Amino acid sequence: MLKTVQMVDSVKVSHKTVWSKFIPYVVLIVLEIFIDVSECVSRGEVDRHLELGKQYLAKGQLGDALSHYHSAVEGDPNNYLTYFKRGTVYLALGKAKNAISDFDLVLDMKPDFTAARISRGNIHLKQANFDLAQLDFYNVLKTDPYNQEASDLIGRIDPTKERLRLAEFYYGHDDYINAINLLSEVLETSPWAAQLYELRSEMHMANGDEMAAVSDIRSATKLQSDNTEGYYKLSQLLYKLGHATDSLKSIRECLKLDPEHKDCFPFYKKIKKVEKFLTEAETSMEEKSYQQCIDAALKVLKNENEVHNIIYNAKRLLCACYSNDEQTSEAISACTEALAINDDPNIYCDRAEAYLQSEMYDDAIRDFKAALEMNSQFDRAREGLTKAENRQKQSERRDYYKILDVKRTASKKEIVKAYRNLAQKWHPDNYHTDEKMKKIAEKKFIDIAAAKEVLTDDEKRRQFDNGEDPLDPESGRGGMPNFHQFHTFHGSPFQFKFHFN
Repeated sequence: MLKTVQMVDSVKVSHKTVWSKFIPYVVLIVLEIFIDVSECVSRGEVDRHLELGKQYLAKGQLGDALSHYHSAVEGDPNNYLTYFKRGTVYLALGKAKNAISDFDLVLDMKPDFTAARISRGNIHLKQANFDLAQLDFYNVLKTDPYNQEASDLIGRIDPTKERLRLAEFYYGHDDYINAINLLSEVLETSPWAAQLYELRSEMHMANGDEMAAVSDIRSATKLQSDNTEGYYKLSQLLYKLGHATDSLKSIRECLKLDPEHKDCFPFYKKIKKVEKFLTEAETSMEEKSYQQCIDAALKVLKNENEVHNIIYNAKRLLCACYSNDEQTSEAISACTEALAINDDPNIYCDRAEAYLQSEMYDDAIRDFKAALEMNSQFDRAREGLTKAENRQKQSERRDYYKILDVKRTASKKEIVKAYRNLAQKWHPDNYHTDEKMKKIAEKKFIDIAAAKEVLTDDEKRRQFDNGEDPLDPESGRGGMPNFHQFHTFHGSPFQFKFHFN
């Protein structure tokens, strides 16, 4: 019995020993199977991403194509062709820096890959890195002397370098036109060269074409996303031109890249205030809140006393808002100061309106004519001139606003109130014991009633504001009323009774 048990135990130990010897091999086989399956799945995924990338590329959906090529690179980081395909998509998207990085990887893996070397050389040429471009094209021709693309591209380098040299020479000798023309030709070959746009912007500035300079600096900042100096320069130039809102946007781009930039941060603090007040003034003018417009424009001048175009914008707003608010002397002064900086037909019209408020008809006519000389099709000036000439003729006749002692901007409610007060004061029955005063009162009463009739009727008031008297018989629109026509006044709180002898 004991022997039998020992034999069984011996068999168990034997099986255990044999099985323990096979375990490592079994695990290895399982792992190999798993790895093979995993590789198959991974390879299949990479091929799927490559195929989808190709399909999206054919459709022109570059963003989607790039996303799939990213996944393909992650799945197979040692495949130079995958990097090359992704690099070509980067190139199509204008992301030169990323494209060069991928082409560098391709050429590290496969130095004789001609297509990658030509693509990289072409980027260097577009960025005006002429020596690097020449080296890439030379290496292509060294292994493939008859490569037509490399031959054509390398042939463009020396003429382009010569144009750049001449452009710099002309610029140094103050011949800005020739310098700009030559540099523009260089940019046709090297359109991704941010430094060349910056150089041409300097030439445009020297030539007095500040808007062209703005365009070139904008191009430079788009080509170099980390170009803080470019954004600062762009912001300064836009502010100098009076474009405070655009200037603020540009300086914010600089601060996104470097929140504590030594130049951008202090400049931002200044223009933020000025832009805020200018915007408030513009908005208030549009909303016809003229005093708020005036207050905001005055704050602009308090914060800026050097940049002419910013000062001009503030004066322009003051001119318009003072004029609309009938602050006549202030309007004339602000308009005159604005015109000393920049001729503008609208400002001439604003000053002309202020002159009309002061009954300075000759000055108003002169300003409307000056606006028309600048723009013969300017309707506001043409209509204003007609109005001023009619007002000048009208000045010899009755002025209904003066009769009721109200502003030209008075509301209908204000006009009716003024009429009631004056009608009560000058009613002829108040003077029935004094014949002389009664006749004076009758005339005044007729004028007061006529003024109310005209100024409470929208169409008649419009005619009068344009220099026509709708109650003047000579105008063909009506007749001069007599006292008997006004023996009853509808809508009046007074019930007048007239006594005729």
